[in-house]
Amino acid sequence: MPISIKSINVPKIRDWISNHGGVAVWHSINLSDPGREMLTPAKDQSGVDTARPHWGMSSKPAEIITSEKDVLVTVGVEFKRFHIAVRRSGNGLMLKLTDASSKKVRLHLDKAGDGSWYEFDYFTQDCVIYKVEKSIPLTDFKE
Repeated sequence: MPISIKSINVPKIRDWISNHGGVAVWHSINLSDPGREMLTPAKDQSGVDTARPHWGMSSKPAEIITSEKDVLVTVGVEFKRFHIAVRRSGNGLMLKLTDASSKKVRLHLDKAGDGSWYEFDYFTQDCVIYKVEKSIPLTDFKE
């Protein structure tokens, strides 16, 4: 099954396929985060299999992608930008979105459609929602 990456990650993924034995795809085993997926190089620089990247991931990768034809590059376009409010976490060590801001993010993600994502502009404290403009096979993607 093809994996999907953002265009900013193309150089890294090409390097992993060429020089690190491919891309390891890790799936979440954490019941609080069931859809999470992480990508790592299949092998480190010395040729040893990469260890799981996070405690919430399975002990072994779900698959190893070794060909660029199994990677889709998702190109996004800005859909919506809006200011968000943050609050301190219960222990005071982290900043989190307020409940109202979280609801606003989810609402705009739903409006943007499948495959949409968000990023934070920390300088302006804005949330930027991106929707998928197109998906291109990595073999056809030109930087």
